[in-house]
Amino acid sequence: MFAVRSIPRVTVVVGQATPFAVQARNMATLKEISMRLKSVSNIAKITKSMKMIASTKVTKAQRAMEAARIYGTSATALYKHTETESAGDAHNLVVVLSSDRGLCGGIHGSLAKGTRKFIATHPDSSLVIVGQKARAQLQRDNRDKIAVTFDGVAKNLPSWNEAALVADEIIKSGTKFDTAQIVYNQFKSVIHFDTVVVPVHSYKALSESPKLAAYEVEDPVLKNFEEFTFANTIYWGIAESNASEQAAKRTAMENATKNAGEMIEKLTLTYNRSRQASITNDLIDIITGAMAV
Repeated sequence: MFAVRSIPRVTVVVGQATPFAVQARNMATLKEISMRLKSVSNIAKITKSMKMIASTKVTKAQRAMEAARIYGTSATALYKHTETESAGDAHNLVVVLSSDRGLCGGIHGSLAKGTRKFIATHPDSSLVIVGQKARAQLQRDNRDKIAVTFDGVAKNLPSWNEAALVADEIIKSGTKFDTAQIVYNQFKSVIHFDTVVVPVHSYKALSESPKLAAYEVEDPVLKNFEEFTFANTIYWGIAESNASEQAAKRTAMENATKNAGEMIEKLTLTYNRSRQASITNDLIDIITGAMAV
């Protein structure tokens, strides 16, 4: 008769992790944390570089803005001296000055919000949008009001020639208006901007001004002044918006770099704790095995 040798059964309780499973889980966790730590570190390097680039561009944008602000305020000052006002039933053309770039906080959202607020009180207005970001937000509920759109404006520093081309294309499009409302972000400081609306009156409204007779301006000159003021105010708004955008981008990248640094600290602490726990478990297994021999 052959002796029957019984093989002991190993019972594994469901829900209870074995030492091998714990070790494998810790290794997977360490690998995931390490990959995430490396990813966040790379993002922090990118945001830091973008912050430095934006800081350089802010200085250049401020110089261009200060020059444009002088010409813009002097050109529109005539409306105050002549007490020029548009009629109550005047048709408004809203010119929104945005850009094609993002990663600059809620600067484009402020433009869209200010434009919607103006259109809510002037529902018959037409829209001209400069920049893809504002167009993407405004065309959702105002697609039928958009007359002309522009992309790729002021990729580097704003120029008066570029603004004049934009104004010329708007006039050539045949869009009729009594008053052009220029909507842009006015630069206040590196951390603050305001969305403002600057009116540019038409030749008809300017010729009917109460105190225009004091200047003795001929009609051809007045017509040229209307077109010049329209282009000049667009240039002023683009320069102000560009400076506000660069400042907002610098602030956004600074906050992103700071948040990435905080995440790196937390992930490093979690990684070190998990690694220490894994090493402690390995030592316990080695000591337990040595004691069992």
